[in-house]
Amino acid sequence: MKNKYLISISGPTAIGKTALSIVLANAFDCEIISCDSRQFFKEMKIGTAVPEPEELAQAKHHFIQHISIFDAYSVGKFEMDALAKLNELFQTKDYVIMVGGSGLYERAVIAGLDYFPDVDKTVRETLNKELEIQGIEVLQKELRDVDIETYNKMDIANPHRLVRALEIYRGTGQTYSSFLNKPKAKRPFKTIKIGLEADRPLLYERINKRVDIMMDKGLLEEAKALYPHKAINALQTVGYRELFSYFEGDFTLDFAISEIKKNSRRFAKRQGTWYRKDESIKRFDFKADYKEIVAYVRNID
Repeated sequence: MKNKYLISISGPTAIGKTALSIVLANAFDCEIISCDSRQFFKEMKIGTAVPEPEELAQAKHHFIQHISIFDAYSVGKFEMDALAKLNELFQTKDYVIMVGGSGLYERAVIAGLDYFPDVDKTVRETLNKELEIQGIEVLQKELRDVDIETYNKMDIANPHRLVRALEIYRGTGQTYSSFLNKPKAKRPFKTIKIGLEADRPLLYERINKRVDIMMDKGLLEEAKALYPHKAINALQTVGYRELFSYFEGDFTLDFAISEIKKNSRRFAKRQGTWYRKDESIKRFDFKADYKEIVAYVRNID
């Protein structure tokens, strides 16, 4: 695996990672691995901004719509699957591209997962009942009180991740954040990290526009078809939760759309917080000439 490179492209949602990944895949004659955990699911095409067919045709992609929302799939399983795929691709290629907005999944491939102890399953069952009866705000407040570090980093609007953090705390008496940042696994390939960034007003404008495009493409109909399965973890995500509230009569459609935009912007902000702490990322403006980025990669020993 000597002189094999994984080019990992990161950045907030709607920044233009897909377009750059295709350019780099063609420049370095290689294939693309997606680490966007929402794009794994075949039933969630529009709401997760899966690349268009013409984009997918420009380079070979892996881990896009390869499983169902009804399948059990975890970040640990993705780590194993992605490493196996990388081993396969590096037999004939010197480069592989990895792209997506799921920082935890990216980190799992590059450095391995943090270790968390097993917790009695009744702890999660209790938390899920509290979530259903009391609402997400109560759990958010608890996390803020007991683990402010995780509260500031995590997407606290994601009930699955919120429950996971509190499950660790209640089950072990130690914070979720205390189990993070342990020594990382060594990989047999080198990683080149590239990040795209934009001024916040420009990024938020792109996010708002993307949501409008999703609605035009049929996100409402997609969410309606998935509504009977709304309790599934995969659907506890921006773009679907808000429309489920519309179907239940809690939101008007216009308000649901505005909430999707707002929560997408919040998600982008949290992504930015995650990536800014990684000083090994080489950052480029989202409008940068792709030739500049290609040249940067070529000049790395």
